[in-house]
Amino acid sequence: MKQGLSLGFSQSLTLTPQLQQSIRLLQLSSLELEQEVEQQLALNPFLEREDGVSVAEQFEYEGDYAPQATLDKASTSTDADDEPASESFESESEDLSWEGDGLSDLAPNDTEWGVEASRASDDFDPFGGLSLAQDLTEHLKRQALHLRLSPTDAVSLDFLIESLDERGFLVEPIEELAQSLTTDVGDLERLVDQLCIAKQWLQNLEPTGVGAANVTECLRLQVLATHSGDTQQVMLQLLEQPLSVLARRNSKQLGAAISCDERLVQEALQRIAKLEPLPSRRFSPTNNSVVIPDVFVRAVKHKSSVNFVTLLNTDLMPRLKVDEITARLLKIHKARETKSEAMQQALMEARGFIKAITQRFDTVLRVAKAIVARQGQFLQHGAVAMRPLVLRDIADELGLHESTVSRVTTSKYMATPQGTFEFKYFFDASLGTDSGGETSGTAVRALIAQLIHAENKIKPLSDGKLAEVLAKQGIECARRTVAKYREAMRIPTASLRKIA
Repeated sequence: MKQGLSLGFSQSLTLTPQLQQSIRLLQLSSLELEQEVEQQLALNPFLEREDGVSVAEQFEYEGDYAPQATLDKASTSTDADDEPASESFESESEDLSWEGDGLSDLAPNDTEWGVEASRASDDFDPFGGLSLAQDLTEHLKRQALHLRLSPTDAVSLDFLIESLDERGFLVEPIEELAQSLTTDVGDLERLVDQLCIAKQWLQNLEPTGVGAANVTECLRLQVLATHSGDTQQVMLQLLEQPLSVLARRNSKQLGAAISCDERLVQEALQRIAKLEPLPSRRFSPTNNSVVIPDVFVRAVKHKSSVNFVTLLNTDLMPRLKVDEITARLLKIHKARETKSEAMQQALMEARGFIKAITQRFDTVLRVAKAIVARQGQFLQHGAVAMRPLVLRDIADELGLHESTVSRVTTSKYMATPQGTFEFKYFFDASLGTDSGGETSGTAVRALIAQLIHAENKIKPLSDGKLAEVLAKQGIECARRTVAKYREAMRIPTASLRKIA
């Protein structure tokens, strides 16, 4: 093999450190950005916070921005489909899936037991969902402090509270819990009696149902605490049935099983559906969290039309500046400083970091404005008016790369008159219509939910029938697609929604 030298030309793209930093900052959420800022403040001696002056003001930024505190129209709902979030719960093996579907007469405005549906309105508060970060254990221990208990009872109650699982259930039998504390046979019997007393104290705490062994006992405790008379008796009889049978809501079959009038059974089922099967649910971290919007969208009425103004939330913009005193000292003494090159690099990085943050917020605002311009009908009329939109549409309009738009739409939130949504929510594939136009999957899902909500509960709509109804409205949607959308919204099949 003969060796030789030759010349050739090739092109390659090299990302500068400044560009790499800009790309990385672009994909960070507001919380991650704050953590990045704190890290840079600790590492770079030229970077410092400046009270009262934001990055936007420092660079004379001319974009639209507004302090978060001055805006009164936002929502804390982060649910992507503008529908109440459905949850499921675990139960014992015999307690299969007894879930409220939210679309039957049992719970007209529920997607799950104990969770009322909430829709955004024009009068909402960006911090309306913020609550004190208190878990179930802390909540129970605070109540226990107000009980007049002996030291032994207090310690026993505290032990049982700590023994609850994540759902608020006391799954382990009292005997097993006692055995974990002592091996002495003589002490064991006394300890079991003591823990049984503590269990009674526990089950009298709020929320009602805490300390139950399973879902059935939890519901039974709530029935005993909140109902009386014949209704209570019927509800208790129904709860003796397997939850898998109860979930079918066949009032005629259940009435025959417990020898009760069908009308009373239907009323009892409605009441059971409104009970809370999970004592810990309202203490879940997801319920205690609040999303801080990156962008606010406000509706401005102009004569007979409505315009939407997009504003940055500048409370999320770090207020940074370069320490000019240290920078001047560096310039004066750099000839004598042996480490002047490293310090000069740090100064450049500080200025570059501030500039990168400004560019980040500028890009976020540009993408947000483009989304709002495309989805104006959604902002006025809700999910049924959502237009099809893909990342390339926004990228082409703004002259950005599709990957840049993807980074911007990740973990960024927009507070609108319809609620607060992640930017990605506004992007959805299209479905064809008879007129040759297109509609989004989000709009079709919302329409399916409306049709199911308005259906005859005695003869609910099957997936095939829903597809036929959509076809009559000019929307081409196969039965399999309807089933996929229905399952994504956690809506049961027609047979499970049926009320006999």
